[in-house]
Amino acid sequence: MSRLQTRFAELKQQNRAALVTFITAGDPGYSTSLDILKGLPEAGADVIELGMPFTDPMADGPAIQLANIRALGNGQNLARTLKMVREFRAGNDSTPLVLMGYFNPIHFYGVERFIADAKEAGVDGLIIVDLPPEHNEDLCQPAQAAGLDFIRLTTPTTDDKRLPTVLEGSSGFVYYVSVAGVTGAGAATLEHVEQAVARLRRHTELPVAIGFGIRTPKHAASVARLADGVVVGSALVDKIASAQSSADAVEGVLGLCRELAEGVRKAR
Repeated sequence: MSRLQTRFAELKQQNRAALVTFITAGDPGYSTSLDILKGLPEAGADVIELGMPFTDPMADGPAIQLANIRALGNGQNLARTLKMVREFRAGNDSTPLVLMGYFNPIHFYGVERFIADAKEAGVDGLIIVDLPPEHNEDLCQPAQAAGLDFIRLTTPTTDDKRLPTVLEGSSGFVYYVSVAGVTGAGAATLEHVEQAVARLRRHTELPVAIGFGIRTPKHAASVARLADGVVVGSALVDKIASAQSSADAVEGVLGLCRELAEGVRKAR
């Protein structure tokens, strides 16, 4: 079993949802970002999404767009992001880590080289926002052949006719974007989330994680009662943006992570 399968199976036995945390690699700088990354599991993160900085993050709202700008301004690139994963893996071999971002940096790096290097570094899966199922042969199929999960995004506008196409070839978990908007946008109602999870479960046996707009421990707990995973990104990234120092950034993110984890773990 993969790390993702193992983690979600463990949590199912414990009757609780996964806390999935997102940060952008290299934000605000390499060493601070690495300190945050290394600290997330102990602070309660069950799965980590690590953003690959890109100049044109079109699915992201202001918080993560600014995180991309900060990271790129400090020299972060895909090679350094994979180096960060290797350094994380030196001290943690159990927490699933997924790279999230856009296809352009991977295309520039070279798909075959990227898949080989990502697998070697200890990456477990990929979420590529702008690569639909019609382009499975470009990355999804070779990545899965190498043992990397390919995690699909589904949205409120993905209808029942389209959904099987989107889910075909999905692995790891399904990421449900709960709002028709960018990251950090307003939150969906719990009634909407409940209906969405029920619909997805009619189409797939994969765990369903809910993201976009979840910012507080209370909100995370309410979603954790309905879904297999709760994804929090912009709220954590905001802690980096408002920090007065590197130490503040690390403690701000890890402190909120601990609060979110407590909410998720007490949800059921």
